[in-house]
Amino acid sequence: MNKTVSLMMASAIAVFAMAGPTIARPALKDVPEVRDGIIYAGMAYEISRRCDGISARMWRGMNYLQSLKRRAQELGYSDAEIEAYIDDSAEKNRLEGIARQQLAQLGVVRDDPATYCAVGRSQMAANTRVGWLLR
Repeated sequence: MNKTVSLMMASAIAVFAMAGPTIARPALKDVPEVRDGIIYAGMAYEISRRCDGISARMWRGMNYLQSLKRRAQELGYSDAEIEAYIDDSAEKNRLEGIARQQLAQLGVVRDDPATYCAVGRSQMAANTRVGWLLR
């Protein structure tokens, strides 16, 4: 009986291992942890550009973006798929729009730098992902 169970387990593992690369994955733009991470980085960058008193933590930001790439690789996305996602200008515009919308929901007024500063300080005080990327 043990040999039968072991053989079945080994067979199941082999089938799943072979099926792994062919299992349908969502488009990378639909992977929340990657997509949202890029949006947070964009929000932090926008705040740092618009508020003279706040700057982006560049090394931290670059490491964070690299961690998102590693996570996408762990999820089975190839370097070519990741590069295609990064280079997609329509997707870049969509994510920038989402980042700006989220900033507006937090109180940013596009032509008022003081609002970027206020939101940035608030994000830093709350230690959000956006705030973590700022100083």
